[in-house]
Amino acid sequence: MSIEPDIPSPDAVIKPPRERAPAGAIDCHAHVFAAPDAHYLSPNRAYTPPEATLASYQAMLASLGIQRGVIVQPSLYGTVNDCSREAVEAMGDNGRGVAVIDQNVAEAELQRLHQAGFRGTRFNFVTDGGIDLRELEAVAERIKDLGWHIQCFIDRHTLLELLPRLKTLEVDLVFDHLGQPDPQGGIDQPSFRALRDMLAGGRAWTKISGAYRVDHAGAPWPIADQFAECLVREAPDRLLWGSDRPHPHIDPSPMPNDGDLFNRLLAWTPDEAVRKKILVDNPSRLYDFGPV
Repeated sequence: MSIEPDIPSPDAVIKPPRERAPAGAIDCHAHVFAAPDAHYLSPNRAYTPPEATLASYQAMLASLGIQRGVIVQPSLYGTVNDCSREAVEAMGDNGRGVAVIDQNVAEAELQRLHQAGFRGTRFNFVTDGGIDLRELEAVAERIKDLGWHIQCFIDRHTLLELLPRLKTLEVDLVFDHLGQPDPQGGIDQPSFRALRDMLAGGRAWTKISGAYRVDHAGAPWPIADQFAECLVREAPDRLLWGSDRPHPHIDPSPMPNDGDLFNRLLAWTPDEAVRKKILVDNPSRLYDFGPV
């Protein structure tokens, strides 16, 4: 029986950005999807995407002037990292990955992922199919000696609830999509204040990405500006940028265009030195990329 996608494909034509990315730029958040009938689809998945190939992702990167990217394991594949690993391996020195593992992952599999270019594991606290949060500390212990980080796709309520536990972990933390603040809550809302404090502590990072997950009205997503601009002002050394291509599970937001998304980053970072930090220097350090 065939399995049909239940979310749309991304825009095939990328709008030209106002400026191209600096040399060595890195997109820190993208997914690659196999055909919808792939055998490793999780039965607990929250969505079924259409195929999103590595070639289409690399074409999008080229349109923005970006050379390198980080493939993030999506929740719909559970802990079967094959699709993401194959993409990272195919990218060679231009690719890194973030896996999804549980506390019982075999040491040989951890080493295989590390050799392939993976430098973190993801906890998804928002959509179905993620790892049980009760495994948080155990997973952190498994990855600590590899120098990996934990990437958190987390809503504002869960961030505050888990904050005491997150602060005890002996690994770096990376928060997706501006920490998913309340769009109407302002920069001093408790969860965003907590995120800012964690960035100031030097063990956390966040991606100024997913503007359409904060502002559902469509480009240019002005509600997201206050959050991104605050972080750029306060913590430029702890920021990353990601396209979130192919933009899965974003309802009720309309499908964004990657050119528009990159233009928002340009607007948030008028200082080219700061922009280079976010696109080149910071992710090179976190994901262990070599020199350009």
